Amino acid sequence: MTSSTETAMRQELAAAYRLIAHFGMDDLIHTHISARLPEEPNHLLINRYGDLFGEVTADSLAVIDHQGRQMRGTQVPINTAGIVIHTAVHSARPDAICVMHTHTAAGVAVSCLEEGLLPLNQTALLFYGRVGYHAFEG
Repeated sequence: MTSSTETAMRQELAAAYRLIAHFGMDDLIHTHISARLPEEPNHLLINRYGDLFGEVTADSLAVIDHQGRQMRGTQVPINTAGIVIHTAVHSARPDAICVMHTHTAAGVAVSCLEEGLLPLNQTALLFYGRVGYHAFEG
């Protein structure tokens, strides 16, 4: 049985998935969002592998711990990259409630540049030196 706090977090996270889809910031099944459970800070909600963002519901979200183990419910496939990214961020940043990994057109374009984001205009300066990169691993 889930608490009212977890139920509310599930509803908000599912709504975030649908908003990301609505604004075209998803990439089929290759992006993910997680949220830390307030009453269980070492547990996260994350989407099942294979669900499109527009299909995610409060009930379809899985609960994992910081080692990527599913903590309750039926075991479902979860994107391995999602587990690695989200557990690392949530472990390193206990203040992070929600972590979003998206593939926006602009973000993908910058990631294709060997030098990453360059300080070429005022808008780029808002983010320059604040963007984290992870080497592509295949």
